[in-house]
Amino acid sequence: MKIAIAGAGKLGLKIAEALSVGNHSVTVIDKNEDVLQKLVTHMDILTVHENAKQIDILKEIKIHTYDYFLAAMEKDEKNIVVASFAKKLGCKTVIARVRDPEHMNQINFIKETMDIDYIVNPDLSITLEIYKYLVEKYTLSNGIFSSGSASLLEFNTNRFPTLVGVSMLNIANVLPGMLVVAISRNGKVIVPHGNTVIKENDGLYVMGHKDAIKVLAKKVHDKKEKYTNLQRVMIVGGGKTGLYLAKKLAAFGVDVKIIEKNKSRCYYLATHLENVMILNGDGTDISFLEEENLNDMDAVVTATGFDEENLLLALTAKQHNIEDVIAKVSRESYIDLIEKMGIDMALNPLNITAAHVLRAIQGSKHILSSQLVQGQAEIMEILAVKDTEIVGHPLKKLTLPDGVIIAAIHRGDNVTIPNGDTVIKEGDRVIILSLLSELADLEKLLSKKRTGLFSRF
Repeated sequence: MKIAIAGAGKLGLKIAEALSVGNHSVTVIDKNEDVLQKLVTHMDILTVHENAKQIDILKEIKIHTYDYFLAAMEKDEKNIVVASFAKKLGCKTVIARVRDPEHMNQINFIKETMDIDYIVNPDLSITLEIYKYLVEKYTLSNGIFSSGSASLLEFNTNRFPTLVGVSMLNIANVLPGMLVVAISRNGKVIVPHGNTVIKENDGLYVMGHKDAIKVLAKKVHDKKEKYTNLQRVMIVGGGKTGLYLAKKLAAFGVDVKIIEKNKSRCYYLATHLENVMILNGDGTDISFLEEENLNDMDAVVTATGFDEENLLLALTAKQHNIEDVIAKVSRESYIDLIEKMGIDMALNPLNITAAHVLRAIQGSKHILSSQLVQGQAEIMEILAVKDTEIVGHPLKKLTLPDGVIIAAIHRGDNVTIPNGDTVIKEGDRVIILSLLSELADLEKLLSKKRTGLFSRF
């Protein structure tokens, strides 16, 4: 496929990196020559040092021959206009990143009028994951994700204490015919390996045949607990994420407080939100938070524009025994810190947005089932095709990224929970769980062969 990306920012770079090594032709358009030169030295892509808003430039690269166009520049208006230009000039599918709530309030009209196929919004995407985590008892709808004859069940080890202390090498003795494909531990989702040991208060994601999973679900889930008793939430940071989240939580009936230190932003929030308390103050002032009843909150979400502040405030909230503490964190380098800090959830808006874009570009119409897991991983079902590395070899001989696991294999009407000796055959439908941080590496791996390791369907 041919993909053009306007904007060599974080999102554009992540998508370019993920797609540049396969059978794809990637073109990146940006006005920053230094950034483009660095890209050329690291990726096999075409760069264009121009303003993507110029129609002549889009015509010069023959945008009508491209399958996808992603507009990921700084300004929403520019992304909307340039994506529309690309569509009018013949590009098959266009995607625009749009952040502003004012635009999102009329997004359907914008898409229809400007003829844009997909709109991605990092702040709204992260908001939906936080909302699902806080409002629903389970991060998967009703705790179970199903695809064909296979199902993925989510539950906490306090529902099945026998699992505490069990290693992955011995898990089959406790959960025969099932596989632990992911563990949520102290706010971080990890993909377990042979020596990984289940700990107290781990959140487990177990894959198995749907009948076996239904039996297990009856033991570990209580239907009455689908929703939490969430009543009071404090959001530190009144940016776009804070605005989106406060609006959704207030509509659900939650008492929401937003702490925002910019007075003019407080005024904006007050005029755009109903039934939300807006407080002008410094979220890093712990005494101020305590005066505003921090200890009485059911959940605290830190969503300022600074990762360091978000992590520090999340740690402080956890030390005040807040039940659910969520931090917005954009830097990959902080991932290892999150588990040690003991917060409940840390979300990276860039990873979530990149997952949405890649899903669209790599064949959203052909994915039978795909869903984010706690905003940090994605589970998807794809097709094993002929003449690829994965077909005909035992799984133990494959080199997969550490954050990727093959969870189940559909072959005809049968489902197999694989082990190291399992061999995938052509035509198998394969369920894969991948950390969002590994999606770029996964795409590279899947594209090593001439025909691609997999063809999504």
